[in-house]
Amino acid sequence: MDNKAAAPQKPAVPQNVILEDRSRLTVTGVRRMLSCDENGASMETARGILAVTGRELSVSALSLETGEVRFSGQIEALNYTDTNVSAGGFWKRLVR
Repeated sequence: MDNKAAAPQKPAVPQNVILEDRSRLTVTGVRRMLSCDENGASMETARGILAVTGRELSVSALSLETGEVRFSGQIEALNYTDTNVSAGGFWKRLVR
């Protein structure tokens, strides 16, 4: 039997994505906005980089204090990119 104490884990930051009728989107757990225009937005969230694409997008509410962003417009796609990409991965593939 292993008597080692488990290392305390950092509490998980809740992150939710709520899409209503493909015209209203609420994202919580946002750490920072990376880019935003009428065709898309990219933001760093508690669970990775989230890219939103669409048409006529506008930010109807933004609070980085609470980590909540609300969009309106035609939402076409949501795509996560993992933030745990290994360092040098791109360069490693490039110089092969």
